[in-house]
Formats: sequence, C-alpha cells, structure tokens
Amino acid sequence: MRQIVLDTETTGLDWRNGDRVIEIGCVELFSRSLTGRHFHVYINPGRRIAAEAVAVHGITEEFLADKPKFADIAEAFEDFVRDAELVIHNASFDVGFLDCELELLGRGRLNTLCSGVIDTLRLAKEQNPGKKASLDALCERHSIDNARRELHGALLDAELLAEVYLAMTRGQDSLMIGLDDEPAAGDAASAAVLTARAPLKVLRPSEAELQAHRAVLGEIAKANKGLCLWLPPEPEKASPA
Repeated sequence: MRQIVLDTETTGLDWRNGDRVIEIGCVELFSRSLTGRHFHVYINPGRRIAAEAVAVHGITEEFLADKPKFADIAEAFEDFVRDAELVIHNASFDVGFLDCELELLGRGRLNTLCSGVIDTLRLAKEQNPGKKASLDALCERHSIDNARRELHGALLDAELLAEVYLAMTRGQDSLMIGLDDEPAAGDAASAAVLTARAPLKVLRPSEAELQAHRAVLGEIAKANKGLCLWLPPEPEKASPA
C-alpha cells in the first residue's frame, strides 16, 4: 500500500475566514517503509499572515513574497498524492484547507484523488484516552527524537509523523477514514469517520495444538483442585435411587 504522510502550515486557523495554505510537506511510505521520496513547497498566499501563526511556524510574508502561488504547484501536488492513502495529524484541519485551495481553482477535492485518510490524532486518542495527543507528546511516548522541532514545519512534522504512525500501528491493520463520509452529529463540518476494517483471516488450530491446549488446561485444573475457568464443570453424578 502507498501512503503519503502530510502536513501543512497556514496563514491562520480557519479556511472559512479566508486563511490559506503557505507550506505543504509530504513523505512517501510504501508497504510501511519510507521510500525517501518527498514533496515540499512554500506557497505565496497573497494575503497577510496572522502574528499568532508566525509565532508557531516562523514563516513570514517577506519570506513567501517570491514563492509560487497554489495554482502553480497544484498539479505537482495532485500527482504526488494521487491514489494514495493520506496520513495526517488532525486531518480535518489539513483536508479542509487543501480542499478549499483546490476548489478555488475548480479542481477536484482530495476525495477524488486519494483513497482515504488516517487521522493520527483520532487514533492516538482512541489508543490512550485522556492522554496528550499532540505530535510532541506522541514523539515522547514512542521515543522518537524531535529535538529539531523548535518551530512547526510541514516537512519536518511529516517526517516525525511518519515515524510516530509506524510506531502507533506496529502489528495493526490500517484504520482508514473516508474523505467523503458525512461527519457525525456535533463534529466539525470537514471531520471524517472510521470505515469498517477488512475481514480478518481466521486460523484454525491443528489437532496437535488442541491436544497440547487440553494438556495445559488439565495441569491448571490439577493445580487448582479442579477449578479451571477455561474447562466446563464436570457433570454432577446422579444420586442413587
């Protein structure tokens, strides 16, 4: 399976208020291994950047003045993510911004390009309810070095998220979120929901394995004077007439 771990930086917090994407960083996974391929671009948004946003990512209007517009990089971005499953932390945020950028150009939304999205924020909250689920917190939990992350940056954050995602899902099947599913009541408008997993393959024990299992249960019952939760109780003997 081809997966793209993606992150963006923006001019502010809400594309509905006119905020725009100013950086996209993507790294490629194939069969759960980093391929070394990546997509990274800075984008001139053609508008002011909120001071609060600059404090987070450090990207200024002066730095972006000579950078391409989204229209200039849209095709290359689409080519890189096409047909892949996206892995995003707080997916509704990035998907909302990218869908807005694509729609402003009359191009298709991400659900026409990609097979789905895995939201690692949602996954982290399901795995560890009540615990911090920021990217920094997940790096610490999974012993991933994030010392370089003094400011947010789309490519660096995508690289860290790839390592976090692989650690979070080691030994698990992918939990995919449909890009075009309707959100549950009370969710943000662009939120996605988990789709059903593929059926699991069931392996039946051999007769030799069954015999070994019964032998172990017999030893447990003997050590506990016949009290073994995994063995059915012996039928009671009928009282003599």
